[in-house]
Amino acid sequence: MIERIETGQRMSKIVKHNGVAYLCGQVGDGTTIAEQTRECLSRVEALLETAGSSPEQILQAIIWVADMADFAEMNAVWDAWLPEGHAPARACGEAKLARPELKVEIIITAAC
Repeated sequence: MIERIETGQRMSKIVKHNGVAYLCGQVGDGTTIAEQTRECLSRVEALLETAGSSPEQILQAIIWVADMADFAEMNAVWDAWLPEGHAPARACGEAKLARPELKVEIIITAAC
């Protein structure tokens, strides 16, 4: 069975199937990548809770940054947020994001 949560015409914020939660990409407000990453991860936590999951259950993270020059600053926020011993499989790349003010987008897959 597939469960879709907060579904609109274009996408669902969460799709659950066979004990796995797939979150839509999350972005955050702020002028720096650190601010945007902190807010983005706060949104990720809220969605994980809604899905019956948590940061400790993240299986995979895909992170897009608008400029790889911001990689270290984003990683500092990520490393401080991620529960020790629960690092997921992760990829990070540079991409042109949906709006010019966006600096980071994070896509999460987690067990639930």
